[in-house]
Amino acid sequence: MRIVLKIQTPDKKGLIAEITRSIFELNLNILRNDEFVDKESNLFFMRSEIEGECDFLELRRRISGGLSNDAKVEISEYKRKKIVILCTKENHCLGDLLIRYDSGELNADIMAVISNYEILKPLCEKFKLPFVCITSENRTREEHEREILEVLDGLNFDYMVLAKYMRILSADFVERFEGRIINIHHSFLPAFVGANPYKQAYERGVKIIGATAHFVNNALDEGPIICQDITKINHTMDWKDMQKSGRDVEKIVLAKALNLALEERIFIYNNKTIVF
Repeated sequence: MRIVLKIQTPDKKGLIAEITRSIFELNLNILRNDEFVDKESNLFFMRSEIEGECDFLELRRRISGGLSNDAKVEISEYKRKKIVILCTKENHCLGDLLIRYDSGELNADIMAVISNYEILKPLCEKFKLPFVCITSENRTREEHEREILEVLDGLNFDYMVLAKYMRILSADFVERFEGRIINIHHSFLPAFVGANPYKQAYERGVKIIGATAHFVNNALDEGPIICQDITKINHTMDWKDMQKSGRDVEKIVLAKALNLALEERIFIYNNKTIVF
């Protein structure tokens, strides 16, 4: 059995020695260790990949015995995750994830693709994946989300991926899946908001464009950042060229962020992330 151990606790001397000794005493083998201390908050973060037959309760008991009462200890079996993808009309992020899924590069099973338009249904059919259209026309946001939840309640998934899903989710919806919704957007926010940010950026003569993948919270586009990247542009490019380059960055950043989540490499605290 392969196990992922994640610990967040106030820092003190000897933590690594105490934790690794507990692992050794249970005859478990450490494949990899990553540690970080945030000196400003005096917090210690550790992620370990462990191999061997393990009683999770006993491992937690032994490790927690040497930690403070407010420590967080997560133990899980390293296994293939399940995801649901939400999208609207743009196909670049969804298409990239489907290709990675089909080629075995994505360590996850796609349970369903949900959209408020039928446009991307033929794309999903090519990969033989369930596609559910829940139109948002003539519905309130609450009514639309209620129908989405009815579909989601029948799916046992780990993460929800917003692959250019162009609707704002309600606070109740986000709270229900806290820490499990991953979004991608262009990095122009808040400078270039609203329709056609690439055209706005072109008119301002920007020299770099980029993308940000983050967890969704109730502050619009201000959730904990997982992954970011940029690409350089120049004066020879019009806004459509910039849009094409920006979409390339968006799909790469989203895939990287999702893989980090699938491999359980992310800690969230104070609206920030520690990524190992």
